[in-house]
Amino acid sequence: QVQLVESGGGLVQAGGSLRLSCAASGRTFSSTFSSYAMGWFRQAPGKERAFVAWISRSGSSTYYTDSVKGRFTISRDNAKNTVYLQMNSLKAEDTAVYYCAASAYLIPYTSRERYDYWGQGTQVTVSS
Repeated sequence: QVQLVESGGGLVQAGGSLRLSCAASGRTFSSTFSSYAMGWFRQAPGKERAFVAWISRSGSSTYYTDSVKGRFTISRDNAKNTVYLQMNSLKAEDTAVYYCAASAYLIPYTSRERYDYWGQGTQVTVSS
């Protein structure tokens, strides 16, 4: 089995920070986590799931959607099979369920179809 488990969500005031984590486990990931690029997506109420950030297999390259550039930072620790999303200067419009996902592709894709495995999501609520 493959499992991605997000954590770190919660309620925060506008301007605050949160750090999301996504831990990978299971036979596929236990020895091959570094073979997958990782992404974060989010889904706000009534909206489609949208791309937020992407990180390469080694962690040397990252890519962000315009609305979070300069505020969010994606990183990973391959020794811990974990990817992170540091979110600063949060805004009310960042409120959503955040999902991590694993992709076998080597270049950043923003479409959900390019990701093979998904976590169950963690709720982030930003009060204004």
